[in-house]
Amino acid sequence: MEKEIVLVTGGCGYIGSHTVLDLWENNFDIISVDNFSNSSPLSKNLVENIAGKKLINYNIDLTNFKDVEKIFEENKICSIIHFAAFKSVPESIDNALMYYDNNLIGLINLLKLTEKYNVNNFVFSSSCSVYGDVNDLPVKESSILGHQKSPYGKTKRMGEEIINDVAANSKSNFIMLRYFNPVGAHKSGKIGELPLNKPCNLFPLVTGVGYGRFEKLTVFGDKLNTRDGTCIRDFIHVSDIAHAHTLALKKMIESKSNTICETINLGTGKGVTILETIKAFEEIANIKLNVEIGEYREGDVVAIYSDNQKALNFLGWKPQFELKEMMHTAWEWEKVKDELGN
Repeated sequence: MEKEIVLVTGGCGYIGSHTVLDLWENNFDIISVDNFSNSSPLSKNLVENIAGKKLINYNIDLTNFKDVEKIFEENKICSIIHFAAFKSVPESIDNALMYYDNNLIGLINLLKLTEKYNVNNFVFSSSCSVYGDVNDLPVKESSILGHQKSPYGKTKRMGEEIINDVAANSKSNFIMLRYFNPVGAHKSGKIGELPLNKPCNLFPLVTGVGYGRFEKLTVFGDKLNTRDGTCIRDFIHVSDIAHAHTLALKKMIESKSNTICETINLGTGKGVTILETIKAFEEIANIKLNVEIGEYREGDVVAIYSDNQKALNFLGWKPQFELKEMMHTAWEWEKVKDELGN
């Protein structure tokens, strides 16, 4: 009997690689698609070393329909987890068309193949950026979406709308997971975030400055309408996010009669300011960071954190890592990156 396979797009990226490990731990068979435009080939080797097994990866561009269809011709794909997308807010502002082309065409191609090859289950990597600036916190899945402040955020909202339209006439199940701010590294200390260029996200910048990779850490704005003037974020450990994808697949597989189309927040439900986050790291690492206050950065949402009750009730998911634990795993990972030549 032919094996039923989970296709993980962006399977060698930051969240994708952690999800591959979680899926393997739960006995799923996996194929990855990653062209390494936004990830390091080293991640694939690290995942294989941790799991002691080989990860089949198709090095193709999801915007090329014919290349993507070959995967479905050669394998029985029963489920898709779709991570692969460009994700930098500043870059999306500078190059909007590149983001619309890559993030939307890749999704549309996968949805066409979902219908053509009768794929049962589809998990979409969405983002809290779809909420924009909101007045009522924490945000619920039912909250009215504000203005997305970057083309990146707009591609995620458009992606959700496309999926909802497809799901209305589809026999497939769909779950859209709205991540808040993924951080940290695997509990083994052997894999974590490996940005190709200087990172834009806070955690790898914090640990990078602490380690001496970067000279200083710029905080974008300290006069905002928050408790210490800096942005508020809901940081969630990457392994907690990874496990939510496994639970989402199990939920859809177990749903025999009812077709699922759901949107679910993934966050801790706790809002933390940028300065509070920096202080937590300084306490963990016993280091004083060189911090510079800069101007507010276009495209940044001022404050966002989640109501995560739906994830608990619908998926049975609950985050396991607190902020200092997240910082600890990120810091341990930073210290071993030199051994990998990174």
